[in-house]
Amino acid sequence: MNVSAIVEKANAMSEKITGLRHRFHANPELPWEEKETSLFIEEYLRTLGLENIRRGFGGTESGVMADLRGAKPGRCVALRGDIDALPLNEENDLPYKSTKPGVMHACGHDAHTAVLLAAAEILSSMKDELCGTVRFLFQPAEEAGYNSGAPKMIEEGALDGVDAIGGLHVWALLPAGRLGCRQGPIMASADIWDIKIQGKGGHGAMPHNAIDPTITAATVISSLQTVVSREMDPQETVVLSVGKLEAGTAVNIIPDTARVAGNVRTTSRDVRARMEGIIRRVADGICAAMRCTAELTYTPIYPVTVNDPGATEVMRSAAVDVLGEENIVEVPVAMGSEDFSYFGEKVPAAYVFLGIADEEKGTNNQHHNPKFNVNDEVLPRGAALLAAFAMRMNRESRPLK
Repeated sequence: MNVSAIVEKANAMSEKITGLRHRFHANPELPWEEKETSLFIEEYLRTLGLENIRRGFGGTESGVMADLRGAKPGRCVALRGDIDALPLNEENDLPYKSTKPGVMHACGHDAHTAVLLAAAEILSSMKDELCGTVRFLFQPAEEAGYNSGAPKMIEEGALDGVDAIGGLHVWALLPAGRLGCRQGPIMASADIWDIKIQGKGGHGAMPHNAIDPTITAATVISSLQTVVSREMDPQETVVLSVGKLEAGTAVNIIPDTARVAGNVRTTSRDVRARMEGIIRRVADGICAAMRCTAELTYTPIYPVTVNDPGATEVMRSAAVDVLGEENIVEVPVAMGSEDFSYFGEKVPAAYVFLGIADEEKGTNNQHHNPKFNVNDEVLPRGAALLAAFAMRMNRESRPLK
């Protein structure tokens, strides 16, 4: 496989990729509302001669899937890019700033979409050298939490026949042009919990005639903080945070109920599976001891994003050829979460971080920040990396999990 030819093609498309990214940036769409974005992607892919093009997932007109069949036999490898924006007012003064008040590409999905389109164009121009099939997944609603797009695409056949999947995220925590790799967990899970504590209201001057849920809530909160420090292996990474506490209407009223809510993040699938039961046990036990009852609502959001060793090694080897060994770094697990994780639960996955940080260019603001912006210079490298990964993975004979 001639990676240098892929890199040359990507570099020749630099202005085109930048133009695509700016177009998407100026026209952001919220999760499950990416109709115009999806229409544009569909039309673009049709000009490239891709097959089995489908637009619309989850009962919407959002999301696109398409296949590129190579001239030689091989695996089916998927490449994924997310396409949705965030409910945020942009504060950048750019010629291509968001034209939609309250909606902004503040996480780099505009870059992911442009990079994946470019990878499709590069690979379609090299169809005669391509083994197997490359499936392109332009995924809606990555930011939609429990209603996110990856599970819907999987349910509707996006991974049927797929042997492995790759993806990348532009990353403001790495210098521009660096690539962050890691085998095993690379991003944390994310779940939310909400405990309603039922007591018995009464007068603040006569607490003996009431059952105070506020004291119970405080005890539940302090007890939950011991879960990580006393129950978890110190080598595990777990975050259990309380983000919300509600109780009462006046200073002289003991309320009937209190509500405590928060989130849990882990980097282990096994630990994640235990957390709901642990929180329920603590809440029920404390409430019973203090004459209250607990009602827990536990909502799984995103699983742990886990990189398959074999697929990640292929991605890393492609990255060495595209970016150079000196630009590849092993990164720690990011405690943010990603619904790419759902794909990795089904097939071997490789997910990497493409650095964009450059203070002089103003591309070092964090994700989900109203001043977030992407360094366009790195986009051809991202496109070349995804294309090289797909070609290399389809030629690989090593077994995957």
